[in-house]
Amino acid sequence: MERTIGLHPRNGAAPPIWRRLFHVCAAGSIPLIAIFASSEVMIPLMASLCGGAIAIEVVRFRLPDLNRRMLKLFRPLLKESEDRRVTGATFVALSSLTCFLVFDLDVAVAALFFLAFGDPAAAFVGSRMRGRVLGWRFFGKSPVGTLAFLGAGLAVVGVLSGGGAINYHWGFLVGVAVAGLIELAPAVIDDNLTIPLISGAVMTALV
Repeated sequence: MERTIGLHPRNGAAPPIWRRLFHVCAAGSIPLIAIFASSEVMIPLMASLCGGAIAIEVVRFRLPDLNRRMLKLFRPLLKESEDRRVTGATFVALSSLTCFLVFDLDVAVAALFFLAFGDPAAAFVGSRMRGRVLGWRFFGKSPVGTLAFLGAGLAVVGVLSGGGAINYHWGFLVGVAVAGLIELAPAVIDDNLTIPLISGAVMTALV
């Protein structure tokens, strides 16, 4: 369960809605732009965004006063631990750049949409599960939340393929399943990196 700076929900409380909305909008805008652009456009765009994000991280860690001011300003959008580690937004920028560098555009778009919609869906649904059965946790995460992730991912594949944004292949369904399992597993590395990169690698091998 995530906690935010200055907004410390009790164990089992829902993550802050503003953080979830920000995640959907910020992470979802990248593959949305890519649908109408190309890898040749997205790579320099994401390289610039990623470079800027890393520069901000370096500066704020070197200047504690600036770090405190930034944390206060963006408090509703940040995890409590992000006062001392790289933010999820920077990991999104890094994983997006990597996706456009190493995957075909269809795979990159799908993998990044899995992250944009699946992760918030899992947190929103999973954090609201209560009771002995629905409230059961696996590595501190809700399997019901993982089902919500899978539902969001399947919807992404359906919308993208139905709208002609990607060419449908059953490998995208496997990618959804892999992304859901990664979300459920203990996070050794930030899942803003692992969800799109691992699911993207699997889809690349199958599609």
